[in-house]
Amino acid sequence: MSFLPIAKQEMLDRGWEQCDFVYVIGDAYVDHPSFGHAIISRILESHGYSVGIISQPDWKNPKSIDVFGRPRLGFLVSGGNMDSMVNHYSVTKHRRKMDAFTPGGVMGKRPDYATVVYCNLIRQTYKDVPILIGGIEASLRRLGHYDYWSESMKRSILLDSQADILMYGMGEKSIVELADALNAGMEARDITYVDGTVFKTTQLDESLPTIVLPPFEELKQNKRKYAESFKIQYGNCDPFTAKRLAEPYGREFVVQNPPQKPLTTPEMDAVYELPYMRAWHPSYAKDGGVPAIDEVKFSLVSNRGCFGACSFCALTFHQGRIVQTRSHESILREAERMTHDKDFKGYIHDVGGPTANFRHPACEKQLTKGACGGRQCLYPTPCKNMNADHSDYISLLRKLRKLPGVKKVFIRSGIRFDYLLADKKDTFLKELVQYHISGQLKVAPEHVSDAVLARMGKPRNAVYNQFVEKYFALNRQYGMEQYLVPYLMSSHPGSTLKEAIELAEYIREMGYNPEQVQDFYPTPSTLSTVMYYTGLDPRTMDKVYVPTDPHEKAMQRALIQYRNPKNYYLVREALLAAHREDLIGSGPKCLIRAVPPRAGGHTAPPPKPAGKGRPAAKPAGKKPAAKAPPKRSGKGKPGGRH
Repeated sequence: MSFLPIAKQEMLDRGWEQCDFVYVIGDAYVDHPSFGHAIISRILESHGYSVGIISQPDWKNPKSIDVFGRPRLGFLVSGGNMDSMVNHYSVTKHRRKMDAFTPGGVMGKRPDYATVVYCNLIRQTYKDVPILIGGIEASLRRLGHYDYWSESMKRSILLDSQADILMYGMGEKSIVELADALNAGMEARDITYVDGTVFKTTQLDESLPTIVLPPFEELKQNKRKYAESFKIQYGNCDPFTAKRLAEPYGREFVVQNPPQKPLTTPEMDAVYELPYMRAWHPSYAKDGGVPAIDEVKFSLVSNRGCFGACSFCALTFHQGRIVQTRSHESILREAERMTHDKDFKGYIHDVGGPTANFRHPACEKQLTKGACGGRQCLYPTPCKNMNADHSDYISLLRKLRKLPGVKKVFIRSGIRFDYLLADKKDTFLKELVQYHISGQLKVAPEHVSDAVLARMGKPRNAVYNQFVEKYFALNRQYGMEQYLVPYLMSSHPGSTLKEAIELAEYIREMGYNPEQVQDFYPTPSTLSTVMYYTGLDPRTMDKVYVPTDPHEKAMQRALIQYRNPKNYYLVREALLAAHREDLIGSGPKCLIRAVPPRAGGHTAPPPKPAGKGRPAAKPAGKKPAAKAPPKRSGKGKPGGRH
């Protein structure tokens, strides 16, 4: 067992005269199943195809993609495990200082819009070699979409990249079908039948049921048309019910086939049993390795997919709503191998997926008929047909806890608390409290205003409060003192200063000083991003208030961290603007005092109001950190993305 070749000599040493596929990736080469390029390359290898890896090529030099010469079947291109723009920029569009997917965490080793740049680089040398693109960046940009960083509508990435075929979602099945078709001598332009792919054509097949979306030019000119188009796209993410979609571009169409069927448990087991090295390539040792593996090296993926319906999350658009799971046996084998790693200290860091406590589809119907169109499993309230049962997950965790060499099994990938409460048995919550928390549990209410939560697709605040009560009651019962750390989000569509103040008051009542605050980030292909751009909720076409002014967004964030003296003037300005002078003073309900903090508190003059075109305000306060929150005075503990 060894890494796949990254140099021509390594290819020749294997006895290959030519690679079947050359895989160009925006990340460092990490042969671990948490990295998409590792899965796709090992899948191809298991089907007899040879793959060479070109990691983070110099996009200014065409020779950098010519390491192996011309591939026999085609180039594969992925921007990386993250959208390259999210990887590069904060929500305020400031350049990030670190890229965890690059050796040594160095920033700047991949270009903006990496998938497009790499493909255009390939086309400079190879005019006619098939290019297949995939990964999160391609998946979420597969049709016309709003791009936050350029503040414009962008065409399908398939057109701008000059690629031949795009794979969206999880690509294990798609890549094999495509490889087999190319190997059989088919031209890329003729491979139009593979589920989970997008292709270009000048003529639609009238024999296949196809929904023709509004033309891209209309999307650019009419925001309502974009909201309407996205609603159709969002409603066609289910592999059992989705129709073909066609988006017109002049005399050309970009056509999206329905998604691939979910992996069965044996199929998913097979993916994770492939011969991964489970490490970064040795050539990165001189740089100190690749930081991104630290979070996943001793974690276990148990599921994919999510029926949680959070509006700001792209999982429905990418992985779908139908949960897919690995068997206990497969997970236990991986865990047992993990215990023999020289760096393993006895702690399994996570057992989960997009949502840790989803271990089966929401209901049996989804396995044959798909998820319900126009309805959600958990939002606004749990469906009466939903199977809220944690028995399988409990059994898995118990087996993992008993493995020799395992001291503790943590759950860090997020708990959906409304689903937990829908399970009338408290067994999982009891065992979670007793065995699977390291002093604090992170959960994601995101907000407390029911009006904002409705736009987010999150449960009402009363549901979170119910969970908090149960959590602390069990802690008291077991004589434990564990905290809840809430993930909170500012400036989400629907949040005015009124709702932001409501959140601040809730925080006051908790006695909590949150360090973890996320400004809403409009990433491609989420319901919330469409709301942000259009001012419309695509589900209902209702108008939505959207905080876009950088100064207002800074105020909303400051309200969540109103205890920080540096935020005094922003908080005061927000309270005055909302006519909430009652919260300024020395009373027990006040957020800030009437007199500004003395020296040692706020050191800058009051910020000037932002006008159109002002640069984004830099929110004050600490960056999110996984630190224990301070103890609160009075009854209980601080309350706590799923």
